[in-house]
Amino acid sequence: MKQRTLWSAALVAGLALAGCGSATRPAAAPSGSAKVTKLVVWDWKSGDASAAAYVQKAKDAFAKKHPGVTVEFVAQPFDQYYTLLGAAIQAGTGPDVMLFNGGGQIRDRVNALLPLDRYLAGDRQRLAGWDAFSKDGGTYAAPVTLQGHPIYYNKTLYEKAGLDGPATTWDEFLGDCATIKQKTGARCFALGNKEGAGIQFFMSGLGSGILTAKEYDDWIAGKRDWSSPGVKKIFKLWKDTGDAKLNNDGANSTAMFNDAFTIFNSGKAAHIIGLMSDIGHWKDFSEFLGADKVGVMPSPVVTDGTTPNLPYDGGIGYAVAKWAKDPGLAADMVRSLTTTDALTSFYSEAGAITSDTTIDVSQGPAAVGTIVSQIKEGKPALHVALSSKTLDLMGRLSQQLLSGSATVDEVVEQLAASDRAS
Repeated sequence: MKQRTLWSAALVAGLALAGCGSATRPAAAPSGSAKVTKLVVWDWKSGDASAAAYVQKAKDAFAKKHPGVTVEFVAQPFDQYYTLLGAAIQAGTGPDVMLFNGGGQIRDRVNALLPLDRYLAGDRQRLAGWDAFSKDGGTYAAPVTLQGHPIYYNKTLYEKAGLDGPATTWDEFLGDCATIKQKTGARCFALGNKEGAGIQFFMSGLGSGILTAKEYDDWIAGKRDWSSPGVKKIFKLWKDTGDAKLNNDGANSTAMFNDAFTIFNSGKAAHIIGLMSDIGHWKDFSEFLGADKVGVMPSPVVTDGTTPNLPYDGGIGYAVAKWAKDPGLAADMVRSLTTTDALTSFYSEAGAITSDTTIDVSQGPAAVGTIVSQIKEGKPALHVALSSKTLDLMGRLSQQLLSGSATVDEVVEQLAASDRAS
């Protein structure tokens, strides 16, 4: 989601040595020296209080197998993460194990990663979400969470507006939004697009109600027709929602993380296309609105004959650097980060919908039950199929669409060219 910066070779080396501090790996040991006694893990999650128990359980599991090895977790700031990681990759030194978002962020960097298929074969059936961490037949990370984009709604606002529940078609949905606005003053959508992330959520959250099944499957398979009416309709609806003031004011200057979520939590908008793991998800919203007041709805049908589904992929996953001195040891750390015990803690403490299909969530609130029940029939999220370069461009162009400084045709033409180049 973040723009990547091009660094000169000198600056890369300087950042790798000076900027990362203890996060860099020790210099390569001379031939014949002692075995590896320390692993370094980079991520942006281990510093979160809600992930503390998860990380500790993973470290405990690893320590039982490798009591003489120290594991150091270095939590990097997410808004700088891929820049720092890119610098480390270009310098050829850095952490042994690193966290990635599924999709373009990891696929663009597989040349620096170790294929993990032979190490993770025993986890294939238990874990889901592998495709988001795979490229050209190889798997480069083990999925920790499943990440998707449910449409959440505020049941209290629906009740105040006299509505029984969410509409199933776009026209009816717009009518309900007008009623909610009249009765409660709340906008239809909470939207943050300062980072350019809002369009990604919009595309994936509503896309299955816009594209036909064939268009959707072709898109995921890489056969994307950017000139099709369905694809253009995604961007037209994006512009239309802004023009019709269905979103909160100043969406282009509102951060998705976490200002847009705050707008939804405060009851100033009836809906938000959020996440299903970690942040901006059912657990966060339940703490503000009440667990029984958070609803989850499928995309309204925009194009007749479409079948809305839950858009999701592997969310985040840990990978191993090619320069790791002991690849098998680093891969064992990855496996420790995906044990059932550790992932159960991540679900209970952080509300993550984890990759482990054996974890029981039946005692959770209705929202999480709705999400999990839709996973079996879900499909990959549309935006995850795009390269990080195209996603960055789409973020900038989406801001221009909302501001009225670009047309749908202009935006689609530029995105098509970027996608072909990628």
